Amino acid sequence: MTLRVLIGCETSGIARRAFDALGADVWSCDILPAEDRSNRHIQCDIRDGILNEGWDLLCVMHPPCTRLCRSGRRWMSGPGKWTPPKKLPQGRTWDEMKAEFELGVSIFTACWQAPIKRRALENPVMNDLAKDRMPKDLPAPQIVQPHWFGAPAYKATGWYLDGLPELTPTNSLTEPERGSDEWKKWNKIHRMPRGPERARLRSRSFPEMMNAAAAQWLDHAQADQRRAA
Repeated sequence: MTLRVLIGCETSGIARRAFDALGADVWSCDILPAEDRSNRHIQCDIRDGILNEGWDLLCVMHPPCTRLCRSGRRWMSGPGKWTPPKKLPQGRTWDEMKAEFELGVSIFTACWQAPIKRRALENPVMNDLAKDRMPKDLPAPQIVQPHWFGAPAYKATGWYLDGLPELTPTNSLTEPERGSDEWKKWNKIHRMPRGPERARLRSRSFPEMMNAAAAQWLDHAQADQRRAA
């Protein structure tokens, strides 16, 4: 039986193509159009009903996380919880920061509570303000690196999993010496200069990681179906 897979919050098509290559009936969705202009991309808000369309597996790639992650906490609150921040990004207001926080909470929670048996949501380790708003059954994320799967790069990626196994490294690379030229190349995502495309480029998935995820999670889901038959 062909598995129906929804890739949420992705425009690059990287995850969609990884699952498609293995025979899944896979669709992506995002509020923006697909970069590859695929006819298997639905332009919509993932909260607008698509989660209820009978999917076997949900993989959410890049839900809004800027205000949920630990590095973004300083913009949300000063000492304690929900006190005025000592500083805000240039040209931004605290109300705007809080609105972005609420959007991140809403999208993440909707995906985590979706009526789908197998779920994988990509997000960094969350700050305490975000954790206070998350579902009580949310586990700690599995943190993986691209170089576990053959991509010469550093980018800690968190996967919140339900009904799916943690990812197993498939092609671990030997890490370069810290401070070397090669090490600096591996850190190119963190060293990326600021600009209008920075956020989009920094959030792109690594094909090597998604190929491994698609293979391992589809294999697990298919084994589930065989046991249930």
